[in-house]
Amino acid sequence: ANLNQQLFETVSIGAVNLVFTIIAMWQVDKLGRKPLMLAGAAGLSVIYVVLALLLMNHAAASLVSVFVMIAIALYATSLAPVTWVLIAEIFPNHIRARATTIAVVALWAAYFVLVFTFPILAQKMGAYGPFYMYAGICVLGFLFVRARITETKGKTLEEIEQAVRH
Repeated sequence: ANLNQQLFETVSIGAVNLVFTIIAMWQVDKLGRKPLMLAGAAGLSVIYVVLALLLMNHAAASLVSVFVMIAIALYATSLAPVTWVLIAEIFPNHIRARATTIAVVALWAAYFVLVFTFPILAQKMGAYGPFYMYAGICVLGFLFVRARITETKGKTLEEIEQAVRH
C-alpha cells in the first residue's frame, strides 16, 4: 500500500478507537464492568474466528478491514477501558498501590508479547493462524471473567474489598 493509504488506515484505526473509547467511558457505569468484559471477550472470539476464515479464504482486503475495525471498536468499548477500571478497583486498600503497579506492568508485558509475537506467529501459522489462537484466549478470558470477576458498578472501594474477601 502506498503512503496515503497507510496514513488513511492509521487515522481510521485511531478515530474508531477514540470514538468507541469515549462511548465506553459513558457506558461503563451504566452497563457494568462484568457485562462489558463478557461481551468483549465473547464478541472478539467470534470476530477473530471470522477474521481467520476471511484470511484463510483470501477474502477482499476491504472486507477484512471492516472486521478489523469492528474488532477495534468492540475492544475499545469493552476489554480495553474496563480492564483499567477493574485494575484500579479490585485490590484491597493496603496493597492497592503495589498490586496496581504489578497489574499494569503485567498488562503492558502481555501487550508487548502480543505485538512482538504476531509477525512470528503469522509467518509460522499463516496470516490467519494467530486469530484462531486469539479467539481461544478470548474464550478462556470469557470463562475467567464469568467465574472470577465480581461486578463493581456502583460500589465503593470498601464495598468491593468486602465482596472480594468473601
